[in-house]
Amino acid sequence: MDFKEKIKKYDNSNLRENILNSYKQFEIGIKIAEQLKLKKRKYDKIIISGMGGSAWPGDIIRTFLELKNEIKIPIIVNRDYSLLNQTTKNSLIIISSYSGNTEEAISVYKEILKKKLPMIGFSVGGKLEKICLKDKVPFIKYPDDGLTFQPRFATGYTFSSMLTVFANLEIIKNQSKDILALEKSLKKIIPSLENQGKKLAQKLFNKIPIIYSSDEFKTIAQVWTIKFTENSKILAFWNYFPELNHNEMNGYVNIKGKNFFTIILKSNITHPRILKRAEITAQMIREKGGDVEVLDMSGKNVLEKMFFSIILGDWTSYYLALLNNQDPTPVDMVEDFKKRMT
Repeated sequence: MDFKEKIKKYDNSNLRENILNSYKQFEIGIKIAEQLKLKKRKYDKIIISGMGGSAWPGDIIRTFLELKNEIKIPIIVNRDYSLLNQTTKNSLIIISSYSGNTEEAISVYKEILKKKLPMIGFSVGGKLEKICLKDKVPFIKYPDDGLTFQPRFATGYTFSSMLTVFANLEIIKNQSKDILALEKSLKKIIPSLENQGKKLAQKLFNKIPIIYSSDEFKTIAQVWTIKFTENSKILAFWNYFPELNHNEMNGYVNIKGKNFFTIILKSNITHPRILKRAEITAQMIREKGGDVEVLDMSGKNVLEKMFFSIILGDWTSYYLALLNNQDPTPVDMVEDFKKRMT
């Protein structure tokens, strides 16, 4: 299918160019974080507080560092108005809000300020920048890529800048070499992932995606569903092995119609029994009349596997949006909800 006319008609914010150039964010993220001079001290945990596209990079960082065995303290990702009793006097708190105006993140900021705990703000500006400057809280300022740029496409900035800050604080080893190698790999593979995403989007047309993965990559499955809901403007769901084999899979017994499409993200670094579970699950779903696509998470290391898969999800959801006659960038229902909350 030729998408040229649909791109011209519906991609009003030029999201395709943002995806094509997304690999450039990693080096920029490293450079802006290197400018921040911080006093080193011993921490017993890191808490990253944010929502949506400002939160899941924290999950990706945790997955990356845990699989590499690079971190000795827990990383907690908080998606709420308060940290309740999660903090200690040696906690490092990251306030992550791309816009700088996320009310949950601002609420946590005020709470932590009262507790006088170590805190760093990350945003493009907004309220968070203002209060960090006023309160003399360390602050990382992302590049401003325009009013229509969405947080879900700033993962490179967030991921690389946070990792660089953690390295500067000597919580982890410097990861710049791996991050810059990832940037080069992404530059090469993004065009071929676009072609793969186009084909997958056409299979998904008029379907509801269900994304499955192994436990270690469940964040990636969740990111895929977010891209479908925000870009394609459709419902999508996710789960992970082996948990789904103990409950959710039984829902395929009584599928109403054939409008579900299951995508299984498979990695060669996953436990052999999980790979067998994925294979049998795909077979059983097909026996019940369901559509299944098993996608190998390509890449020679953990970073490549995660980000290649995320970019494929970007392209698939982008082209599915065009098939649905939707502009993939705006999230009008979310913005309307925020207005009603004021």
